[in-house]
Amino acid sequence: MLGSMSDKAIPEEILAHYEQEADEDLRLRRGLGELELLRTQEIIRRHLPPGSARILDVGGASGIHAEWLLDDGHSVHLVDPLPRHVEQATQRLGKYDGFSAEVGDARTLNAANRSYDAVLLLGPLYHLTESADRVTAWCEARRVVKGHGVVFGASITRYAPLFDGLTGGALFDSTFRALTEENLSTGQHRNPTRAPGWFTTAYFHHPDELAEEVAGAGLRVVELVGVEGLAAWVPELAERWKDPEGKETILFAARAIESEPSLRGLSAHLMAVATPGHKHGA
Repeated sequence: MLGSMSDKAIPEEILAHYEQEADEDLRLRRGLGELELLRTQEIIRRHLPPGSARILDVGGASGIHAEWLLDDGHSVHLVDPLPRHVEQATQRLGKYDGFSAEVGDARTLNAANRSYDAVLLLGPLYHLTESADRVTAWCEARRVVKGHGVVFGASITRYAPLFDGLTGGALFDSTFRALTEENLSTGQHRNPTRAPGWFTTAYFHHPDELAEEVAGAGLRVVELVGVEGLAAWVPELAERWKDPEGKETILFAARAIESEPSLRGLSAHLMAVATPGHKHGA
């Protein structure tokens, strides 16, 4: 969740966003936000190696994903640049024998070569605004994952601010519209006035670009999918989500288009699944 390679410190506005405004744990457990959580679980579970895996959760925040992975029987080491997140995760998950956590940077991981069965990058790519930094994060994941292992990387879709602003009303604000036009043109997002709900300094990926960054790090893309599909942009579906049959229908809709190239950008998030290409057992 860091800025540029020239400055390892967390940009102040990003720190403030996660310290004062954003609660990722609550967002992913509440209402339609749970769609992202359940779909992320589906995608990761179908690619994890069999048995108990050793997983490195980079940018793991307060442990929202580490928790279910631990419940699945895996061991998880969480790395996050915010000490507050590491403290929260440790307090909640310290009861698990297979859990540990430390403050760290996705671009300079404190881990041995080929020491993990899987590496999660489910947050760092959002806030590494320079391509070289994002590729470095992928390269570090490639370095520490075993030859038979897998790397998962999530990004925010280039079109997310457009859809969010249109359905939520912010796009009708001239300032937000100007920010969105910049997003669409360059992928770069800034919120200079720190308007609530307008996110913070970030980079939004075009689906093709995410695959290119993975390849640029020497990794092989196994699959690239859209996570949520259309449902995240339809607030009226929140009522349907409360019903088990409604929830399953919404999940079905997301699964149905996840791999369709022309529709990946409809999702709020993309997930790239990659392997290092090392020989088995290396």
